[in-house]
Amino acid sequence: MDRMPMNLHPRLFCFGYGFSAASLGRRLAARGFVVAGTCRTENKAEALRAEGVEAFTFGDSPLADPAAALGGTTHLLLSVPPGETGDPVLTAHEADIARLAPQLEWVGYLSTTGVYGDRSGGWVDEKTPLKPGTARGRRRLEAEEAWRAFAARTGAPLHVFRLAGIYGPGRNQLRSLMDGTARRIVKPGQVFSRIHVDDIAAVLEASIAKPRPGAAYNVCDDAPAPPQEVVVYAAELLGREPPPEIPFDKAELTPMARSFYADSKRVSNRLIREELGVRLQYPTYREGLKALLEQP
Repeated sequence: MDRMPMNLHPRLFCFGYGFSAASLGRRLAARGFVVAGTCRTENKAEALRAEGVEAFTFGDSPLADPAAALGGTTHLLLSVPPGETGDPVLTAHEADIARLAPQLEWVGYLSTTGVYGDRSGGWVDEKTPLKPGTARGRRRLEAEEAWRAFAARTGAPLHVFRLAGIYGPGRNQLRSLMDGTARRIVKPGQVFSRIHVDDIAAVLEASIAKPRPGAAYNVCDDAPAPPQEVVVYAAELLGREPPPEIPFDKAELTPMARSFYADSKRVSNRLIREELGVRLQYPTYREGLKALLEQP
């Protein structure tokens, strides 16, 4: 892996300092980065500041002082999901980020494998045509395209990361079994790809060390699997009986939950391995869930 850029005071700013961004922030802080990011409430911002993060509120309203918040940023991570009216970061701060573009060494946009749409369980890679079949997937593709257009106008060194289903501490099938919320929904032929949150951070860190502006990467593990298989394995680890099978057509699901089942595909991670040299800490959900047993 190439060496990390040796700026005297590199600064990561994350629009949306959530689950994935925080995992990256912790890694880069340990390497001497100043880490900053946004959250929706002042209470959350205070909690982040106590952890050493320069925190700012963003969401219901723009940054109060964009120049102060963004000043000195060398690396920019975008992890705020698009809404029905487009990408909220571009809507609120396109001009501010454009002014920042000349000093940016790396920009990452966190997208989703949903942009590929349904492939009836078939494989996709970064060269597969993008054909989202859900409203969520279409919004993500529109946001990708909007950020690519922004990068073309400004020279911002944009990288797109298409994330599979994310799990990690506090968000996994062990936790849902312990909470009594896990369900074993069976839809014949359904298969998902997944990724542990720490492996997302490893991919982003590898890209920062070896930037290729304009690149898109699939971020997923080596083992796409039916969702019910993961529930059964998690139950085995806990020494519990798995919940009963529920046929998909009988399951009561929210519209968002149902939309996850609209797409069935296997996602290739060859590019992150071959180009970025990433070796996943959790190459399948089995290693990931075993590691989470101590702190689910």
